[in-house]
Amino acid sequence: MPSQHKFDVLIIGTGSAGLVTALHLSREMSIALISKDKILEGSSYYAQGGVSAVLAKNDNFDKHIKDTLIAGAGLGNIESIKFMVENAPEAINSLESHGVPFTKKENKYHLTTEGGHSERRVAHVADKTGEHIQLNLLESVRSRDNISIFENYIAVDLLLNDDSCSGAYILNKETKIVESFIAHKTVLATGGASKTYLYTSNPDTSTGDGIAMAYRAGCEVTNMEFTQFHPTCLFHPHAKSFLISEAVRGEGGILTLGDSKEFMQNYDERRELAPRDVVARAIDNEMKTKGLDCVYLDISFKGEKWIEEHFPTIKNKCSSFGIDISKEPIPVVPAAHYTCGGIQTDLNANSSINNLYAVGEVAHTGVHGANRMASNSLLECIVFAKSCAKHINKQQLSTKLPIFNSWDESRVSASKEKVVVLHLWDEIRRLMWNFVGIVRSNKRLQYAQQRLEVINLEVDSYYGTYLISNDLIELRNLVKTAQIIVDSSIDRKESRGLHFNEDYKELSSKIANTTIKIK
Repeated sequence: MPSQHKFDVLIIGTGSAGLVTALHLSREMSIALISKDKILEGSSYYAQGGVSAVLAKNDNFDKHIKDTLIAGAGLGNIESIKFMVENAPEAINSLESHGVPFTKKENKYHLTTEGGHSERRVAHVADKTGEHIQLNLLESVRSRDNISIFENYIAVDLLLNDDSCSGAYILNKETKIVESFIAHKTVLATGGASKTYLYTSNPDTSTGDGIAMAYRAGCEVTNMEFTQFHPTCLFHPHAKSFLISEAVRGEGGILTLGDSKEFMQNYDERRELAPRDVVARAIDNEMKTKGLDCVYLDISFKGEKWIEEHFPTIKNKCSSFGIDISKEPIPVVPAAHYTCGGIQTDLNANSSINNLYAVGEVAHTGVHGANRMASNSLLECIVFAKSCAKHINKQQLSTKLPIFNSWDESRVSASKEKVVVLHLWDEIRRLMWNFVGIVRSNKRLQYAQQRLEVINLEVDSYYGTYLISNDLIELRNLVKTAQIIVDSSIDRKESRGLHFNEDYKELSSKIANTTIKIK
């Protein structure tokens, strides 16, 4: 395998955003598609809920836009939201053209509702929407002879040439060799950063890689204080925070305490259908004030046949842990779930660096504001990935690519102290969970900031001394992303959406984004 590759377009990430981008790029372009792990391993594959779109007669674009703005606590970008919502029906059609079998009844989409939605507008494939989307998109990608797939490769850093991005250094995890991928255009589709927290619904790949790389390259990164905690992840020692879809609450699931007492009516008139930040804080408060390990989500009253039809994956998963959800409630806890901030982009996915694009959860398009409305995430991936590809297709690509030196390992050695990496990895995630979690304070944020500065110095020293590995690359990205989250949280002197600070409980009269630039 050569240590240097040349392509027209380099796409780092193989979730829905990465695959859709690849499929909408010109067939005349050579495309490298980089997968950090196995190609289907990522948040998109595990998405249960669906894709929101105006598909019912009693729904309209204005309602979808209004719901999204309300969920975003006044911080959403109206231009981006309008663009996403108006392109949503076509996004559904596009997915169907690639074979995605959306659930239908009497030849009409079976639409569910989730937190924040005023109408039923979530198209889905039972409770395995993400899996079906990924499998069908991947089949289409594999049929294109202009797309080369590289599995088990992890990006190290972006290649910069005169303030423009020209690809990336990428570690081949099997050979342990860093290879240069030089390209006219680079698209980051690396997903979010919820692995910065101890408890998360995300797969192990969500370590903020794209955000950290872009930041180190000088990109603007915006609103990283807004980490969405999914209110209902399965509470079981062996479940690894398995997600209990928001659609369970959308279909009437009730949150209760151990004594079956309901509590959401004490927090919001929308009860279980309140936005995720409201529900997560309510659960967090009930657990802390009453000393509970978890709360419960009850859908058993729907009956076994109905549950089997609507939530077969959840039913089977819970059953594997001895929980029969048709007869008993599901034990649940909140867990870090979605990164609403990210690399600042425009409607065409352009970042603040020339020839560098960002799509999906890694990007900040402005559609989520201070809190993402359920099932707008897959929609954002599809709409902005297509827009990104269209923009690249219109660009005149240079006939020459710049020349870069090969990766230099001459001044580092193999590490015999890998325990340091494991220790710091664990410390960062516990620190973020305890001090930068669902409810924050100035004192906790300041402590986290100070400790992360020390950890970052330790990681930089280790990185400059030893040969890199997957764990070390992720650790380096993890600490940098954690620092950005904390710095953004300190800058926001109010409580808005997903960011709740006990020292600033009221909304500020000034509605503004928090944009962090490299120092």
